[in-house]
Amino acid sequence: MKLSKAEEELMNLLWKQKKALMKDLLEAYPEPKPATTTIATLLKRMTDKGFVAYKSLGRSREYYPLVKKKDYFSKHVNGLIKNFFNDSPGQFASFFTQETDLSKEELEDLRKLIDNEIKKR
Repeated sequence: MKLSKAEEELMNLLWKQKKALMKDLLEAYPEPKPATTTIATLLKRMTDKGFVAYKSLGRSREYYPLVKKKDYFSKHVNGLIKNFFNDSPGQFASFFTQETDLSKEELEDLRKLIDNEIKKR
């Protein structure tokens, strides 16, 4: 299941904070801040989708993520590779390195990352 853009924005705040009350999440938003009811609706949807859970603390709820950020984005990157690059990581890498504005230094850093992964296997 996928999060909407607004849900992903809120989920990123929750991943950073690890657990948070509604007021903590509202404070973390940049201006213009969304309405409290908007955040409540997003949290309800995310809870229904199984991304977020909460613990009741009196009249408040402390929200926490059920899905790790790495797992969420890994699934979506793999889906992107499968759906848009014929399930070919090579085609994805070719597109990524040619169509983005990476500097020579950034490309060398990528090469080091790949070389390190090759050594591990």
